[in-house]
Amino acid sequence: MGSKPVKVAIIGLGGRGKDAYADCAFRYPDKMKIVAIADPIKEKRDYVAERHHIPEEMCFETAEDLFAREKLADVVFICTQDRMHYGHAMAALKKGYHLLLEKPISPIAQECAEIEKTAKEYRRHVQVGHVLRFTPFYQAIKRTIDSGRIGEVVTIQAIENVQYWHQAHSFVRGNWSKKDASSSMILQKCCHDMDILLWLVGKRGKYVSSYGGLYYFRPEKAPEGAALRCMDGCKVKDRCPYDAERFYLTDGIMKGYDGWPIIILSVHPTVENIRQALLTGDYGKCVFHAGNDVVDHQVVNVELEDGVTINFTMSAFTSRSGRTLKVMGTLGDIEADMDNATLRIGCFGKEPEIIDVNKLADDFSGHGGGDFRLVEELLDDIIEDREPGSGLTSIDKSMESHYLAMAAEESRLNHGMSIDMDEWIAKLRA
Repeated sequence: MGSKPVKVAIIGLGGRGKDAYADCAFRYPDKMKIVAIADPIKEKRDYVAERHHIPEEMCFETAEDLFAREKLADVVFICTQDRMHYGHAMAALKKGYHLLLEKPISPIAQECAEIEKTAKEYRRHVQVGHVLRFTPFYQAIKRTIDSGRIGEVVTIQAIENVQYWHQAHSFVRGNWSKKDASSSMILQKCCHDMDILLWLVGKRGKYVSSYGGLYYFRPEKAPEGAALRCMDGCKVKDRCPYDAERFYLTDGIMKGYDGWPIIILSVHPTVENIRQALLTGDYGKCVFHAGNDVVDHQVVNVELEDGVTINFTMSAFTSRSGRTLKVMGTLGDIEADMDNATLRIGCFGKEPEIIDVNKLADDFSGHGGGDFRLVEELLDDIIEDREPGSGLTSIDKSMESHYLAMAAEESRLNHGMSIDMDEWIAKLRA
């Protein structure tokens, strides 16, 4: 492609599309130019069009309208809702586009497999949004493991701290609150974790089992005096950590904060429109009466090749966010805390080494610095005409994590039944 920037079309202008990925055009102006967008909400289209100087005729209400035109760009960033991914991805691939496909690929295993097959058939780059591989934090852990300092990895214990308010915002009141409208939580939120854990060890999953459920965010757990909406005369709001009025309004926009997640309620948040959103929209509902059905806690146990084991826990009941893990090997261990950006490497019989991850890079914005690094690799893949699948992540590398998450959900629904991954995948492909 020479020195010309890669032309990008973005469909779906939520937080990922209009901010996280679109803003990469400012970071890499010589490599990326947004030339077309699609979203049904005019306010979002206008916001992105103004920021990136996109003419009105290149702003579409639907992805279908965009795909009805001749090929407009080199790559499409698909940032729509989970169950839209398959149709949008297949249309884009057949139209001649490369893809940045926000995770999950699809909530349906057969659709994931068909997207992978079509990408290979048309020789397209498909970069799934597994951004954690690109973070300085996880790359430091990967280098330590691959160096052999802790010997052979035998077991990993990992925790995803979803944080209480994040659970309330995204998975109780938000777009991913209902499995049938989006995905299971272990796939939507934790395919990140399945991907990164398999990548760190470099081995496939052989068996998986899982337990978990929706424990707390249910009507029968509502305290006496709770209203259906936070601003509808709730009698316990003063002692409720999930009070939407305090979170979005009193401690949010009224104190001058207008970033994520408040911008999910309005592209241009004001006291007036945030108040109205809480009075009428989903984000103002009581967390015990929101109608959600995805889990709020889940554990997954995985046996990998050669008997290596992984124990993973996802919980909504944490006071802070971030991921922690302990990698245990035959010669030592690694204790890692993403939120605190620290690694403790303990080689047996030696003084531990503490690594401050903050000193490994200058920029940790966007998922610990992963967002823009993932986009840059995709841009470079296209500019340099690299072989699809040759990068740090790709559609085929992402399939394993998706299958593992889907099998874990099947196990959870069957009270922890152990699932043979080889048999599960063979049955899927039959």
